[in-house]
Amino acid sequence: MSSSAAPASSEEGLSPITVITGFLGAGKTTFVNYILKEQRKWKICVLENEFGEVPIDDGLVAESLDTPEDLITMDNGCVCCSVRGDLVRTLGQLAKRRKDFDAILLETTGLADPAPIVYTIQTNSKMSENYYIDSIVCLADCKHLGQHLDEQKPDGSANEALQQVAFADKILLNKIDLVTVEEKNALKERLSHINKFATVIETEKSRAPLDQILGLNSFQMESILSYQPDFFEVQEDSKHNLEMVSSVGIKFEGNLHAQWFNLFMMNLLRDRAADIYRSKGLLSFHGQGATKFVFQGVHEQINFGPAKEPWKDDETRVNKFVFIGKNLNRAELTKGLMACLYQEGAENNEAPPAQE
Repeated sequence: MSSSAAPASSEEGLSPITVITGFLGAGKTTFVNYILKEQRKWKICVLENEFGEVPIDDGLVAESLDTPEDLITMDNGCVCCSVRGDLVRTLGQLAKRRKDFDAILLETTGLADPAPIVYTIQTNSKMSENYYIDSIVCLADCKHLGQHLDEQKPDGSANEALQQVAFADKILLNKIDLVTVEEKNALKERLSHINKFATVIETEKSRAPLDQILGLNSFQMESILSYQPDFFEVQEDSKHNLEMVSSVGIKFEGNLHAQWFNLFMMNLLRDRAADIYRSKGLLSFHGQGATKFVFQGVHEQINFGPAKEPWKDDETRVNKFVFIGKNLNRAELTKGLMACLYQEGAENNEAPPAQE
């Protein structure tokens, strides 16, 4: 596939949905208008939710538009419509036309937690037969994001900006022309502490390189296979511990005991589901031969299955885990996961070794 061509849908023939989050003033409206009116490479269907901060292009989406039959078609082949109420109904009506588009962009301005959308797409049969989540993209204002990240909520919970950064597969760092290089680099370092697994893409005036955002299947379970090895190295517990929301990467060799691991994850998500925004894993289980397993979770909703490629004969069995969330304790998570390693003679135990 040439670099100038927009990619086709996934091998299953499903249509990719990219979820866009972002704060008021981050440049979302300019970004959507760029997609709809300027770029000519991609045919994209933009779904704007009813909580958008301003109408796209000062009225491009009329108040009367409430079904995909009323899609506004642009000169470049892109279309736009406003989602009023039931997202499932809107996407269901769009299904018959979905193959007309290279991608579907779902704008969710103000939505801190995209978990309900992800859950709906993955578990509703009408949705999962037509669509898949391609990526979650956070559009961020480089000049003002730091202030949003610092905002304190009365109940002590993580603010919306922290959650949006934590959930993202990709962060569009917009308006970099309005800050100094030092300010930009300081913000990027801070973002890496909150979510070091997200790709940061620098933009000006919301002119984002769409081929670095769309059609890359960044949300898929196997994306953990592409993470750099240093993502899993233990970092010094210094200033990044000041962030309420952080990302933790853990890796260790060996084969896991399936029952113990399942019990550990069940208990973890039962107790901490609200705090764990994203999780991913690459696993080797005792008794499963060369099958390599992967999982991905959003809160307590976990997708689990075999990877496309098995463990190679000469490949070291290294388990890898990613957690992004609030008040994470690396040492505690590491201890709990390593207690799930298979132990000779302990395969009939009903629970992992006792933990302090």
